[in-house]
Amino acid sequence: MKNIQEIAIAEYDYPLPDERIAKYPLAERDTSKLLLYNKGTVSEASFSNLPNYIPQGALMVFNNTKVIQARLRFRKETGATIEVFCLEPEQPCDYQQIFLETKECVWQCLVGNSNRWKGGVLSQTVAVGGKDVTLSVERVGGPAAVNHVRFFWDGGCSFAELLEAAGELPIPPYLNRATEESDTKTYQTVYSKIKGSVAAPTAGLHFTPAVLEALTAAGVEREEVTLHVGAGTFKPVKSELIADHEMHEEYIEVRKAMLEKLIAAGGKAVAVGTTSVRTLESLYFLGELVAENPDITMDELHVGQWTPYSREHSLSTVEALEALVAWMERGGYDCVHSHTQIMIAPGYTFRIVKAIVTNFHQPKSTLLLLVSAFVKGEWRKIYDYALANGFRFLSYGDSSLLIP
Repeated sequence: MKNIQEIAIAEYDYPLPDERIAKYPLAERDTSKLLLYNKGTVSEASFSNLPNYIPQGALMVFNNTKVIQARLRFRKETGATIEVFCLEPEQPCDYQQIFLETKECVWQCLVGNSNRWKGGVLSQTVAVGGKDVTLSVERVGGPAAVNHVRFFWDGGCSFAELLEAAGELPIPPYLNRATEESDTKTYQTVYSKIKGSVAAPTAGLHFTPAVLEALTAAGVEREEVTLHVGAGTFKPVKSELIADHEMHEEYIEVRKAMLEKLIAAGGKAVAVGTTSVRTLESLYFLGELVAENPDITMDELHVGQWTPYSREHSLSTVEALEALVAWMERGGYDCVHSHTQIMIAPGYTFRIVKAIVTNFHQPKSTLLLLVSAFVKGEWRKIYDYALANGFRFLSYGDSSLLIP
């Protein structure tokens, strides 16, 4: 653990000119470039050809989270604009219930122009289904950085409907532009379905129905997990050593049927995106946790930042997954939901993920640390090739398939 924590983030920097950051997606999702890193060899293809490079019988895992229109703006009588950015429900294990609420709910939020909102209620009129609804907010506690905000409204509509009507899709800050109508479609994967993210699992943005059908035709099994991407995914590593960087916590949900399919695949999977990587790898430690604490409750399940490095882990991957399924069966659970803060950095031992489809990440980011861990330190070889060969970077950029 000492060696992991002493990693200097400055070693994971590279020059990324602004013009190499894709500000908009390509007109056709699957025409993006695909960098192929296969056991040390780097080449390229079109993303539409991805099914040719995934082994027949492989289990490919996608994150089915859906980006919510999490940014809302309220205007005070003084004219000041207050931005309320929804991060996650106060009780985050109740995502689906929160979106069905018809009167009020409480969220953890970032508040923009916070010093201009000392207290009191802010309101606005929203048209929902042809009917005017009064939506109000008030701060009910929490630290200055992350506020607990109570939303309350009339009209009987759901909170999901309110966000659709009043909210704005939060595209990444590094795009340096306002959200446009086209982003509401292009910044969602074609298979997104479970609302809760404030950022897209961008590796999935390249997939089209045609590519998904081609994967099935090639004999590739497909499954889904849910990790709701938080605003912390854009949080830069400001400390010199990663020991001093606090990983953001994210909500994950995995169905028992998916775990059973993963066990049948020998505990091995191809992950679409770093969010799927973090979810899949967290499953091992959740299995270890319930194996050692059979009476643990769902609310107590959590993977800490340094859990992978804090001790020896003797269970095999399949044993850990089987323990998790057995625990779920005893409790009568169809799915497991938890939180993960897992830090995947060079020196980490991957237990489930055998290949990754992923975009190109920001310099000095925890996602770049994850990539480096996966390719045994050869991330510069990959990124130098991408920079030299016209690849587009970050959320709307090109893709890669990494096979260590």
